[in-house]
Amino acid sequence: MRAIPSSLPGVVIIEPKVFGDSRGFFLESFNERDFSGAIGLDVRFVQDNHSRSTRGVLRGLHYQIRQPQGKLVRVVRGAVFDVAVDIRRSSPNYGRWVGVQLSEDNRRQVWIPPGFAHGFYVLSDIADFLYKTTDYYNPDFERSLLWNDPSIGISWPVEMGERPIVSDKDARAASLIDAEVFA
Repeated sequence: MRAIPSSLPGVVIIEPKVFGDSRGFFLESFNERDFSGAIGLDVRFVQDNHSRSTRGVLRGLHYQIRQPQGKLVRVVRGAVFDVAVDIRRSSPNYGRWVGVQLSEDNRRQVWIPPGFAHGFYVLSDIADFLYKTTDYYNPDFERSLLWNDPSIGISWPVEMGERPIVSDKDARAASLIDAEVFA
């Protein structure tokens, strides 16, 4: 596995070693010892999630204000533009974002530590998105940032004239200035 620091400290792109031949390929999608060494932290995952979305769907930007979740995310079918936003008010990177394309072809993963909001936009006809979390989902603590908040300024790769498909909850999400964030 190769760890690539992103432009946002704490968010790490993981490239697994892929062994392929005419029969297909093999990769180790998670190895606790190697992962901990790559990001410099001991992390315990407690939940695995799988979502399927169609082209143009935008999910996020989600986080839990209590029981914050670190996430290791990847795509096993299709492609997405994956985004993390630093929402730790004490961070020198508060309000900054980073985006990475994840796909079944590049097999990249992204580590998003607790204290960050997360979302993705589907680039392919269908995307199967898998993610491990460091804490359990709790709807009472779930919060959302507005996906198109101009104070964050995410450059989503949306086609000209199209509008992302978002849930009602995400359409009503808070802007960063009004959001409940981390200290």
